[in-house]
Amino acid sequence: MNKIFITGILGLLASILVGAGEFLLHYSPQIIGNADNYQFFQFVSKNSLITGHFLAVFGVPFYFLGYYHIYKMLEKGNEKLAATVFGLGVLAFTIGGFWITSRAFLGTIVQLQNDIDATVYQKILDNYTLISESLVQILRVIILLLSVFFSVTILKGGTYYKKWMAVFNPITLLIAVFVIYFISPQTGKYIAPIAMNVVHFIVFSLSLYQLKKINQSSL
Repeated sequence: MNKIFITGILGLLASILVGAGEFLLHYSPQIIGNADNYQFFQFVSKNSLITGHFLAVFGVPFYFLGYYHIYKMLEKGNEKLAATVFGLGVLAFTIGGFWITSRAFLGTIVQLQNDIDATVYQKILDNYTLISESLVQILRVIILLLSVFFSVTILKGGTYYKKWMAVFNPITLLIAVFVIYFISPQTGKYIAPIAMNVVHFIVFSLSLYQLKKINQSSL
């Protein structure tokens, strides 16, 4: 139980570190309406890009430990399904880690727009979109699959989770974050840039809460 608790805390720490880093990388008061060609980076300071980069990069590995926590919480229900969730989680944040390492450099390129030939600049952005932004779409597909296996394992029973936890799977929470953004952009602008981290902060918080309840009931 101590190992499960510690890895859950580390997963929560990942969501905080990577979330803080990604917020520094992406957020400015001008973020709304400046999505085209990544123009929102024009309003992010160099210090924020650098600090955000290192916070996010150093935080990503803790997500792997966090998914070990989820694996152990699911394992008694169905070990194979739990292992599938763990494998997909590791794959998701390996891809997410590669993506996050590109953001500070992209921000630097956007801020140097006026120093680069317009045609060359657009080619750089187009190549970035193809090479790096496509990773986000792949990541979302993996999170969708992960969420299905996560929910199915819980609903089958025998895990450390109550069955209501199946509703709080990552893809459902991710959709909820973007619904908030579209309904209330002035509120959503604070959480949409770090959506995946908000999602996992909730997942790990609820997971640790349920683990605490299990420990209390066994005393």
